[in-house]
Amino acid sequence: MPVSAKRLLRNFQFTSCDRNGKMLIHLLLIVSLLEAIGAFQPEFVESISNVSVAVGRDATFTCHVRHLGGYRVGWLKADTKAIQAIHENVITHNPRVTVSHLDQNTWNLHIKAVSEEDRGGYMCQLNTDPMKSQIGFLDVVIPPDFISEDTSSDVIVPEGSSVRLTCRARGYPEPIVTWRREDGNEIVLKDNVGTKTLAPSFRGEVLKLSKISRNEMGSYLCIASNGVPPSVSKRISLSIHFHPVIQVPNQLVGAPLGTDVQIECHVEASPKSINYWIKDTGEMIVTSGKYHVQESSQSMYETKMSMIVRKFQKDDVGSYRCIAKNSLGEVDSSIRLYEIPGPNRNKNPLNGGGKGGGAGGSLDADANDILKQKQQVKVTYQPEDEELQYGSVEDFEAEGGEGGGLTPLSPHVYYTSGNKPATHKPGNSGGNQHLHQQHHHHHHHNNNNNNQQHSGGPGGGPTGGDAGSLGGEMGGITRKPPPYYGGNTEVRGPIDNNEMSSGSGDSRLCRGHHLPILLLPFARLILVRSWHCRHTFLMGLSQACLPGLLLSLL
Repeated sequence: MPVSAKRLLRNFQFTSCDRNGKMLIHLLLIVSLLEAIGAFQPEFVESISNVSVAVGRDATFTCHVRHLGGYRVGWLKADTKAIQAIHENVITHNPRVTVSHLDQNTWNLHIKAVSEEDRGGYMCQLNTDPMKSQIGFLDVVIPPDFISEDTSSDVIVPEGSSVRLTCRARGYPEPIVTWRREDGNEIVLKDNVGTKTLAPSFRGEVLKLSKISRNEMGSYLCIASNGVPPSVSKRISLSIHFHPVIQVPNQLVGAPLGTDVQIECHVEASPKSINYWIKDTGEMIVTSGKYHVQESSQSMYETKMSMIVRKFQKDDVGSYRCIAKNSLGEVDSSIRLYEIPGPNRNKNPLNGGGKGGGAGGSLDADANDILKQKQQVKVTYQPEDEELQYGSVEDFEAEGGEGGGLTPLSPHVYYTSGNKPATHKPGNSGGNQHLHQQHHHHHHHNNNNNNQQHSGGPGGGPTGGDAGSLGGEMGGITRKPPPYYGGNTEVRGPIDNNEMSSGSGDSRLCRGHHLPILLLPFARLILVRSWHCRHTFLMGLSQACLPGLLLSLL
């Protein structure tokens, strides 16, 4: 009970002794009321909440009291004791500070657009005796920001050197700096002894890269965060310079005539190089109707050079140089184009790769094309008014019959095409296709002692046996070749009778109407001694030679 109330009570009790009892009762009621008023002084309902806001935002403190009565609420800055407001009146000269209240129990202090200077404690005070107060703290946080003068800009260094990338940021709380590569690749870290470590990220203000290689070229992201949005990042480009390097996937490229052929060079250079093509004649190649030149960037330092030669011709055979040049140096590499047999080769495929034969695969390529076509046995007969004269085996061998150009089809069926039997020049085959070696016995018209010829002959190979010799005398009839996955040259070729006139004899005696080729399988069983009938017999027996056939069967 307050002292004044006790004193008043004693006075009223002393007075009541001299008067009647009614007066005493009234005085006791008054004293009880005064005691009740003194017992319920103002008090705080709950503590003031701390406030954390980003700089530039608004902050509000709320003070909850009860039984305020005639007492007043004041606001002070805790550290400086500077009065901000008393009850409904603002005392400070800071225009950003205001007060408000909802009723006698809720009192608010408002600070607009807080700054770093506003950080600290704020006191809510009641003017009781003794004075009552409580404090709430204002935390002004600052999102991260980079310090430009302490942060690296784009860097250019030579390959093999070391570099330090620095990124410093300010903010409250203090920001944490993290490094990442923009392309998602790992960062290559090396310690003092050179041990390499790959890491997806690195934490720290300074990123040190030692003995850098071109693979480390790119953009590095410096990210600063402190829990206050937004986080910030800075992009630092690291360029690594080195002289050009060229890699050629294929230095020797072959293509059939008439086709489009593409050649490529892969260039690595930093700074970017000037790239171009030069033919072996010294002519610089640019995009035209004949050539199509293009470049495509594979990375910051990788470029693919490509050139397409349209409708490849013999004049296009030769060397082509791809050249790359930058400020640090120049490099070049050569690619050689050569001709290979193909579907558009304008050449009698049975003549192979030149006189004397060769180990090349013109007939190999031709054979594959034949297998891909619908195959039909077709026989072409020689017109009655033409002569066919065949030279001897010795004549063919003297002109290079080693080449071999005819290939087996089956033991008893032969393949032809064209309007005439195809002429096979001795030794002009490019391949050595020999399957199903058939040892047919042949008898030259100048040699009646049944000398058996087992050499390849014109159109066979050294291992072709009499199948090649038989093919040579039949003027281009071929057996079906074995499967081959090569070119697509079609086996077709006209006959030139002048090329078949190296021998002697007269085939006119065997002219006449031809019989079907169904009799051809009997050729292996019949020993024909008559040179005049031998060729016609193989192409289809004539009526004029029928007596000779019957005699040979005997």
